[in-house]
Amino acid sequence: MSMLPVGKVLAFAAQGERRCLGVRRAGRRLVCPYGAVLDGASARDQCARCAQLDRSRSVAADTMADDPRPYGVYLAYFGPGLLKVGITAVERGPARLVEQGAVAYAWLGRGPLMAARRAEALLGSALAVPDRFAKAAKRAARGVLPPVPDRVAELDQLHCSAQELAGWPETLQPVEFACADHTELFGLDRIPGDVVELGGMTSGAEIVGEVLTGVGSDVYLRLATGGEAEGAEGEGAGEREGVRERGGAGDAGSGWAGGVGAVGLAGRAGGAGRFGGGVAVMDARMLSGWVLGAAVGRVTTVPVRAGGPGAGEREGEGMGRQEGLF
Repeated sequence: MSMLPVGKVLAFAAQGERRCLGVRRAGRRLVCPYGAVLDGASARDQCARCAQLDRSRSVAADTMADDPRPYGVYLAYFGPGLLKVGITAVERGPARLVEQGAVAYAWLGRGPLMAARRAEALLGSALAVPDRFAKAAKRAARGVLPPVPDRVAELDQLHCSAQELAGWPETLQPVEFACADHTELFGLDRIPGDVVELGGMTSGAEIVGEVLTGVGSDVYLRLATGGEAEGAEGEGAGEREGVRERGGAGDAGSGWAGGVGAVGLAGRAGGAGRFGGGVAVMDARMLSGWVLGAAVGRVTTVPVRAGGPGAGEREGEGMGRQEGLF
């Protein structure tokens, strides 16, 4: 799947019902045996039974402790005071940080899975460093980010405190501090101060807008206004399920390497200045499981919720499970 480049015009509609994407086994996706219908307002792309089956053999759920791969412990920065600890397989490189929309990050240590888990737990108990944040907090922080040197300093301070802790796992090799910043990769300077939030899709609902940038699973769109999107013609409309596979750092040259595959139903801009309906943020995970077709209208018809700097979302949403896989 290709990435969504900046300036791409999306014009698509949800068709039918949103269906569970099933489970992944041996590198293949198996269709949900229950044919479950999903809530269009949820970021979850599986029914409860398929999700339970997936988590029966999952590092995230601590049900795969025998994974022989080496793991990295990282510190991720999302905004002032928003620093978390996490782990990811070393072979994945920075993909996990890109998927989460981390503004900046630094590696803390590398070693066996259980040693990485112990270090993660140690930071939580000794330094009160969380292992996740609600999407609302992440979005809101993007509108009030301090200069890069301030982010580096905050990460560096936590990195030093973490490596000085007593009880550091002996098999976990410490990693010298080095900060990686995603300002340019995500195009954070293209996110305006006033952003609204797109709600969940329903059958027949349409989204028409021009891609400004993407951060993790969030897509920022400049929405079309009535009569201005003429010429935004759906391309590749067909029986294609929504975005599901995420991963990899993407192509930095595309202007957005947010880890979300392109929907495949893009339009062609009919000229400059046709998208002046304000900026909205959409969680692309809410497209998973829909069959997407070309939009027939010229404006976005999904519900819009009031936002703010970077836009937040309903309190507590996104806290129920760890995003993505390790």
